[in-house]
Amino acid sequence: MNVFRTMPVEDILTRGERSGLIRRLTGKDLIGFGIGIIIGTGVFTLAGIEAKDHAGPGVVLSFVVGGIVAALAALCYAELSSAVPTAGSAYTYGYATLGELFAWIIGWDLLLEFALGAAVVSRSWSGYIANLLGLPAEWFGEDATVNVGAILIIAALTAIAVIGIRESSWVTNALVVVKVAVCVLVVVAGLFFFTGAHLDPFIPPSQPAAESATALEQPLVQVLLGMEQSMYGIGGVFTAAAIVFFAYTGFEALANLGEETRRPKRDLPVGLLGSLVVCTLLYVLVAIVLTAMVDYRQIDEGAPLAAAFQSVGQPWVAALISLGAVTGLTSVMMVELVTIGRIGFAMSRDGLLPPKLSQVHPKWGTPHRMTIGGAVVIMVLAGFVPISELADMVSIGALSGFVIVSLAVPVLRRTKPDLQRPFRVPLSPWLPILSAVACLYLMTNLDVITWLRFAAWLVIGLLIYFFYGYRNAQLAKEAPDTAHD
Repeated sequence: MNVFRTMPVEDILTRGERSGLIRRLTGKDLIGFGIGIIIGTGVFTLAGIEAKDHAGPGVVLSFVVGGIVAALAALCYAELSSAVPTAGSAYTYGYATLGELFAWIIGWDLLLEFALGAAVVSRSWSGYIANLLGLPAEWFGEDATVNVGAILIIAALTAIAVIGIRESSWVTNALVVVKVAVCVLVVVAGLFFFTGAHLDPFIPPSQPAAESATALEQPLVQVLLGMEQSMYGIGGVFTAAAIVFFAYTGFEALANLGEETRRPKRDLPVGLLGSLVVCTLLYVLVAIVLTAMVDYRQIDEGAPLAAAFQSVGQPWVAALISLGAVTGLTSVMMVELVTIGRIGFAMSRDGLLPPKLSQVHPKWGTPHRMTIGGAVVIMVLAGFVPISELADMVSIGALSGFVIVSLAVPVLRRTKPDLQRPFRVPLSPWLPILSAVACLYLMTNLDVITWLRFAAWLVIGLLIYFFYGYRNAQLAKEAPDTAHD
């Protein structure tokens, strides 16, 4: 079986030109999309949880480490997206370089990342809006039998995503302005309550974990090396980095908009790197302010930032933070829905998923069937399944994609040395290899149960590929000389 057949880059570019998607986005729109999907649960929740549970004030370094690894991957994405602007992102890059099987795996992983991420975020949104407006707990929040709030927000945002990419960008950009303003407010207002003593020690000394976890709940690297479960110290900083990496996932969604960007060769690198720089800076500043306002051992895990300002007698700031959380989570879901539509569109166009999913709406120019189909799955998960414990799956799905994208850069340079690359990763192949190794290392800091769930998802995906995708792929239907080994 020729599962490693690759799709010629020329064919990818040709398909992109006749896809039916409409080029309406600018570099500014892409930065808005990037900030829209990156800033969400990470800044409003994870910073406080990881400071308390793993890193102390050193969570600031965890965000720096996560930002560096994300930046390495973003450089690789920038080169590939500028050279091969496509709706498939990492999936298509893998198809052009490493082969069809790798392409399927990464496409399947990306669908997992964004669908599960949207479901988790929609449930968080439901809880925040219930607290903000005093809505009934039996319909909103984690205690609801059927989380109606999560279902309704996904349905509303799906309608916007289907109507048009330009309309989606308007909504996203408006939400981005609100939540960035809230983040700036947190930093500025928090400086008035800055207590240096709370930052000492910056990295608390390592100590045995407060509660012993089973082997399945320990980071994979600790299990493999036979290490005793611990918290804080340098190990705690890296464990927190693997978890807060969730806060950076999503920037890769921009690479899926290559066929809807006016000048993709210039605007995609601008959007990828620009949004990541802005978000990393905001994350680090917010983490510093939070851990300086409150002793890390006293941080409230439910609403860290809001509780911090309530503790210093500033409830009005806490209310604005809740508003920022609602808008932040809304924009995350918006971009995730848009991205799922584009990934499924690309896989369907290549024959790996049913062809009807790649049909573009004749009026709105969007992959409406894939977008709606993905939204239905998300609504079922969000409405009936308490899946917050699966949030780490978003990180492992994203990191696995980053590994393949990083390796695709030197492979494509070798196989297609004459391909026009408006943006080039410096120090290739060493920097892409470093990016792949760094992503793999962060993956090993996720717990064993996450790896087992990830393996189960891959097995399901491989069954679908071998029983449907392999036989129905466009490359299988074309002449043998058009599919390259």
